[in-house]
Amino acid sequence: MLWARLYFAVQALAGAAWWVGVFTVPAVRTLTLGSLDPVLVAAFDIPLFVIASAIAAMGWRPAAAVATGWTILVALALALYATVTTEAGWGVLVMVAAAGASVLALLLMLFGRIPTEWMTTGPFAFTSATGTRHVSNTVAQLVVFWGFFLVMAPLAIVFLEQRWQLHLTLGWPVAAAGVVILIAASALGLWSAVTMSTVGHGTPLPSAMPTSLVIAGPYRFVRNPMAVAGIVQGVAVGLILSSWLVVTYAIVGSLLWNYAVRPLEEADLEHRFGEDFREYAATVRCWIP
Repeated sequence: MLWARLYFAVQALAGAAWWVGVFTVPAVRTLTLGSLDPVLVAAFDIPLFVIASAIAAMGWRPAAAVATGWTILVALALALYATVTTEAGWGVLVMVAAAGASVLALLLMLFGRIPTEWMTTGPFAFTSATGTRHVSNTVAQLVVFWGFFLVMAPLAIVFLEQRWQLHLTLGWPVAAAGVVILIAASALGLWSAVTMSTVGHGTPLPSAMPTSLVIAGPYRFVRNPMAVAGIVQGVAVGLILSSWLVVTYAIVGSLLWNYAVRPLEEADLEHRFGEDFREYAATVRCWIP
């Protein structure tokens, strides 16, 4: 809870400093609020964001809930405003980051930890694979996941990046490097997926986990080659699209996977494979060979 209170204290100070900048530095007002009336926005934001965050820093949970809810609302509203008007793009980024951090801090205050187990419930619960069509199921999953996370989501991010006036032009050498990296990472992803389906008799999805511990192919070098491939693919797509936000999206995804999903997945593997997995984890590193 201490870290959550510290975060809300920092957020309150940062919010107060930002409002000082809004009223004293025209560039800050333009970049973060666009043409919005700062007096009108301040009338709501100072009590619901700055003051509520300060009270939350004292440990009062309702204030943390108010500050978090308001931050999420502002992030969504500002994103819509920026998308329509092409103004206040930097304000969107700041508020989206604040909203995400506020949610994490609120969870810490409410539960004393960040509950991640909900991510592996229902259709995403860890379950051993059944049947024999593991290769075809894996290929179908790759098509869906790559299509969404490496095509649809990045294109949507680039669209917003351009509307929010945040897009950069990195040049064709960067795009060419991205193509090379994407091909290499995709090859690693395919190799990992085929190995998992043929040796482990399962798929990458939690609902159809391998029934055998996979330590062949790329799994001899790192424990999570598919995750490595996916993250590098995301960065490569960002380079191809000349989008620093897509690169950021890939990096944030890697952090989410490493700190939220991986511990749950490895706990399940240890539960199912026992000492074999513990020996494997002790000798093969997660990310770097």
